[in-house]
Amino acid sequence: MPKPRLNWAVEPWSDDEPLECVMVVPETRDTATFIFRAPSGAWFDYQPGQFITLDLPVDPAKGPAGNVQRTYTISSSPSRPLSISVTVKAQANSIGTRWMLDHLKPGMRIKAFGPAGIFSFHRHPARKYLFISAGSGITPMMSMTTWSWDQAQDTDIVFVHAARTPSDIIFRERLEQFAARVPGLQLRFTVEKPEPFKTWHGYQGRLSQIMLGLMAPDYLDREVFCCGPEPFMQAVREMLVSLGYDMERYHQESFGTPVASEAEAPVIEDIAPDGESRAQVVFAASGVTAACAETDTVLAVARRAGLNIPSGCTFGLCGTCKIRKTAGEVHMVHNGGISDEDIAEGWILACCSNPLGRVVVEV
Repeated sequence: MPKPRLNWAVEPWSDDEPLECVMVVPETRDTATFIFRAPSGAWFDYQPGQFITLDLPVDPAKGPAGNVQRTYTISSSPSRPLSISVTVKAQANSIGTRWMLDHLKPGMRIKAFGPAGIFSFHRHPARKYLFISAGSGITPMMSMTTWSWDQAQDTDIVFVHAARTPSDIIFRERLEQFAARVPGLQLRFTVEKPEPFKTWHGYQGRLSQIMLGLMAPDYLDREVFCCGPEPFMQAVREMLVSLGYDMERYHQESFGTPVASEAEAPVIEDIAPDGESRAQVVFAASGVTAACAETDTVLAVARRAGLNIPSGCTFGLCGTCKIRKTAGEVHMVHNGGISDEDIAEGWILACCSNPLGRVVVEV
């Protein structure tokens, strides 16, 4: 059998050349990995975690005018430079991704641009990392983890991933194979619900402060990379802020809007309680109004005012201190003790709710 030829004399791939799809690998029920090579044999040079933009002929009958451009994080690693992969997940009302899943086959060639992006641990060297992802936000984490594996680096990575069910965890088997062979990779999966008649030994439920502390007790010492839907990333940021994490060491990438340069990086304007800002809690049923700081919890303000709100755990888990808010806004970071439906109806947990300005509660 002839040995495969590696044409290292060829220059690195540039977007003047199309990509040829050479393989389509099903990952989950609505996710697939598309593997591309350069027809010339060119190799791919990029940083793990970066993205590429594909020019997709969603309506070939209309010619180039029918194309759409979609950006996808590269799920492969530059340590394996002869091909490049993107892993796509079907979303509601998606156009480009839906076309890829339905029509893109081996042998087809498409135009591509890039790679680009600033979301890579190459830009932020650290001794220990914490990767946090949800859904298809796992793709840049997979690229960075594969790089570490291939380089045989003595990297300490805690890899946290959230999914709907165990079968929705993209790359699960591959990651477990990595983790089974190196002590420095620790996998922590959490799912919304397990599957019927199948044993699940991982975490279950929404990612919370308590869960994060169990998954990575030394999270304060780790460089954090986060990717997923914006509500998920916002929840992660709020958890880390409330736990005292240094947010200068936090890095994120939305799989909906990847960032190509530092200048394009959006300013994160999360609302956070300020110890210097004054607030006020009105306990309507008791006829008591109490001044406080934004960093005080409603439960602490009530106790200082001599009012009794039943409570248990005091960190947003048990739900004992649930009360209704009728006016104003609070900043609440809980640990699963209240449902999204209750929050929508105005309920809060007094133990982990900080008043932002004037707040009225039924106490």
